Amino acid sequence: MNNEEQRRSWRSLLLAIEQRLVLAGKYPGMLADHLSDYLFARSTGHIGSLMTMISRGCQRAIRTGAERLDTEVLDRVNNDAAAEAARAQLEASLAGGRLTSRPRPATRLAARSGGA
Repeated sequence: MNNEEQRRSWRSLLLAIEQRLVLAGKYPGMLADHLSDYLFARSTGHIGSLMTMISRGCQRAIRTGAERLDTEVLDRVNNDAAAEAARAQLEASLAGGRLTSRPRPATRLAARSGGA
């Protein structure tokens, strides 16, 4: 994610998906807060890859009784070949702090822009 607008859009997408999940163990922030970078790396930011992975993850979570999405459940889900090929590079950038999918907290943004 190259800019704050893209990070906010990603978060909005994850929040919208999160609201529509039908899992007994879902909780606020499950996707948008706890899995944001992971989902970005696994899907390479592509909506088709993201939706496939979440759909398959939900199916696995229900079958196993986990009833929530987390890295343990999602690590057992196959995704498309293109997303998996780009995954290692994205994970390295995310782990090294060179890239993030999470928007900055509003307080830091306001301080940088002069409080507006």
